Amino acid sequence: MVLKIVTIFTEKHLNDLFLLFQNQWWTKNRTNDDILKMLDLSHVAIGLVDSETDELVGFARAITDGMYRAFIFDVIVKGSDRNRGLGFTLMNSLLENSLIQSVERIELYCPERLVSYYEQFGFSTDVNGSTLMRLKR
Repeated sequence: MVLKIVTIFTEKHLNDLFLLFQNQWWTKNRTNDDILKMLDLSHVAIGLVDSETDELVGFARAITDGMYRAFIFDVIVKGSDRNRGLGFTLMNSLLENSLIQSVERIELYCPERLVSYYEQFGFSTDVNGSTLMRLKR
């Protein structure tokens, strides 16, 4: 499989992204309209596309102010393509993006089982006593 990073999503890529989201517990309720709005508002959104089939097999995005904070969301790799380094490629592409490269703090949240995975990129659970809080609507 030959992969390429994309930042512009074709109609096919959007359909593939919808299918990727349908298979994740935290994104399964997203609609196509929601996804389009999300992409318009995200500062960095990247896709990982199989060059031979033009299938979107991975996705990640970040929101940032470009200086102080960036927050990474929705790092997803298609189930059949996991454990092949694609998540690593997505994360490195996000972290090397010009809008994120010099940001003071980059944050994400993940299930406990993935903490060691994100530690390889330098992430830590030591957040100076901060606690994640949420207002759910």
